[in-house]
Amino acid sequence: MPDPRFVKYFDWWLLGLTFLIAGLGLLILYSAVTVGAHASPQKILVLKQLLWYCAGAMIMLVSFFFDYKALGRWAFVIYLICIVLLVCVLFFGKYVGGSRRWLGLGPVSIQPSEMVKLAVIIMLARYYSKLVTTKGFTLRELIKPFIIVGIPFFLIVKQPDLGTGMVVLLIAGTMTLFVKIERRSLIYMLIVCMLAVPTMWFVGLKAYQKQRVLTFLNPDRDPLGTGYHIIQSKIAIGSGAAVGRGFRQGNQNTLSFLPEQHTDFIFSVLAEESGFVGSVCVLLTFLMLIISGLNIAHGCRDPFGTVLSVGVTAMIFWQVFINIGMVMGLMPVVGVPLPFISYGGSSVITMMICISILMNVSMRRFIIE
Repeated sequence: MPDPRFVKYFDWWLLGLTFLIAGLGLLILYSAVTVGAHASPQKILVLKQLLWYCAGAMIMLVSFFFDYKALGRWAFVIYLICIVLLVCVLFFGKYVGGSRRWLGLGPVSIQPSEMVKLAVIIMLARYYSKLVTTKGFTLRELIKPFIIVGIPFFLIVKQPDLGTGMVVLLIAGTMTLFVKIERRSLIYMLIVCMLAVPTMWFVGLKAYQKQRVLTFLNPDRDPLGTGYHIIQSKIAIGSGAAVGRGFRQGNQNTLSFLPEQHTDFIFSVLAEESGFVGSVCVLLTFLMLIISGLNIAHGCRDPFGTVLSVGVTAMIFWQVFINIGMVMGLMPVVGVPLPFISYGGSSVITMMICISILMNVSMRRFIIE
């Protein structure tokens, strides 16, 4: 029989925020794919997204019956499976938009790079929770985390998908800073990072990736090419003004000027139709979701649960931060979806698992082993 304290500590607030954002996401997606010249072939995407949400909700429901600590015991297996899937993508993946990121499994296509974010979080949480100290981690103790993060980062960049690779690094960096790094080790790491920036520019980045950075600095240098996405996105956001043009009334979306309107640039559709007021409301909802995740981490008595919650919350935060910065022209276009709102089955399932982990930790935060 389930412990009655699970019901007492069930986080209805977090669940409500999740369903609220998911509902808003479906409305925005409906508007993005049911108007304009692209409407007819894309209407089915709303139904598919709803099915992905239902699948995610079922996974969430099942996960409530399992203790999140089992993730620590199965961390290496989960990590290894995700690495194998990333390797399979390099050999058998589908090309979409010039990148090999998708792996076909019968009638369903999955994006392993989305799932590997969670695998890295679980592995790092397991490692850090066992060795956490008040003095902070030394460079020697950080070698294993470097390997844990480096392997999937390399495989993701080879797809190529630099945006998702950077998200993995940012999540890992946030978790590492949370558990604390020895001051001298942190200084060494900062020096190495500063020296690596010019090296990455001249050696690590491909021509199209350099072009994205240059376009970010000056979108007008190629307004009909690489700068087109950013320019049209900024026009859509600006035309929304204070209260927006109204549901399904955005010109950029209706006239099909806005590219990737249902995936990476879906926030531009929201901003044009609901304006500054609607955009701020959505951002505040995300902020409440992130604060809820941090509160769960703060209230957890188990080191693994605390670090795990911080990692999951960091994942949501960085994807929101990068996507919003990207569509506003404040960051280069890197193809990071907006959580719960951008179309995509792998992204939706991964985010629903993130919420289920947070709720699982919240339900069992009173247990100390």
